[in-house]
Amino acid sequence: MFPTAHRPPRPRLTGTIALYALGDVFGLSCVAIGASYFIADKGAIFSGFPASTAEAVACTAGGIVVMFWSVARILREIAKQAPEMQAKFENYLQHQHPDKLPPRPPQD
Repeated sequence: MFPTAHRPPRPRLTGTIALYALGDVFGLSCVAIGASYFIADKGAIFSGFPASTAEAVACTAGGIVVMFWSVARILREIAKQAPEMQAKFENYLQHQHPDKLPPRPPQD
């Protein structure tokens, strides 16, 4: 979609963010595969994996670690866009909600 002046600005999706999002999906898949063993007492998604409780715990824990790592990296990449987003938001407020602009500090 094309950006409009009627909606607040959003962060840009970069290739790096997309790759980290794929890592997050991989981690979520690992959690689902590992957790399926605890629910069905066997590998419910893949017939032979996980075959034991140790494999299920390792898969679930590894998936959680990958998810947290990916989300932390995504948030760091979005934080890099903060100055750009702040400028876009001030521009949005100026045009759409001038009454909501914060007061300017007095100049000495």
